[in-house]
Amino acid sequence: MTGPESYPASGSEVVAQEPSVELDVFPPQQHSRWTVLLRLILIIPQAIVIWALGIAAVVVVICGWFGALFLGRLPDWCSDFLRGYTAYSTRVYAYGMLLVDTYPPFAWNPQDYPVRVLFHPPTPLNRVAVFFRLILAFPILVLASFFTSGWTVIAIIVWLIVLISGRMPQPVFEATAAVLRIQLRTSAYTYLITPTYLKGIFGDRTPVVQPGFTPAQPAQSPTRPLWVSSGGRTLLIVILVLGILASIGQSAVSTTSYDDTDTVSVSYIAD
Repeated sequence: MTGPESYPASGSEVVAQEPSVELDVFPPQQHSRWTVLLRLILIIPQAIVIWALGIAAVVVVICGWFGALFLGRLPDWCSDFLRGYTAYSTRVYAYGMLLVDTYPPFAWNPQDYPVRVLFHPPTPLNRVAVFFRLILAFPILVLASFFTSGWTVIAIIVWLIVLISGRMPQPVFEATAAVLRIQLRTSAYTYLITPTYLKGIFGDRTPVVQPGFTPAQPAQSPTRPLWVSSGGRTLLIVILVLGILASIGQSAVSTTSYDDTDTVSVSYIAD
């Protein structure tokens, strides 16, 4: 497998047929069981940094939204920060989701890290789409939350598999990478980094292999293009269903808790 040093660094630009965001993930040959065992503890400092950067990102997105309405594009300083933040958070999420074993550095644009986010060069934005961006992004935000919640449900199983075997099975890697890419592309669209709507939910289109077939564009990494096997697609569907069920269950619990609180309040007033 070709090493990550052969590819552009995180936050660099890649020219594609349409403005999109691509993801390179280079998994280790073998995970360190100690780092897998302590993953939740090890990721705490990074989670604090992501939380702080996320607050700043909200402010920058608001400024960028107004700027894009007037300029027809995201201001350069907003674009630079949001791209950096998106790439940084993606590296942390990849580490937390056990896709890689190398600890993410506290750096805005690290070199030779096994998770790379590649952005298309800045492009003009449709002002109408910018104005309604939150409404347009709502369906994919909900969809991404389903996939994230569903993966969280099976996270303990994935953790045990990697802890015991020291490896992530290929279908699990494909499904997990797909969930991470869904999060990445949803964030990029919501943050006005790209005008391209979420695509490739179940991976990229796999070419039909025929005798003498030579791909026009050879694979750049194990996740670019992201070819998901039938096992990986099945797991993605399971993750989606689990995420929907988890969201429904959480809503039901919240509604029940609210009704119970309201009943207690009424009883207290009556007494």
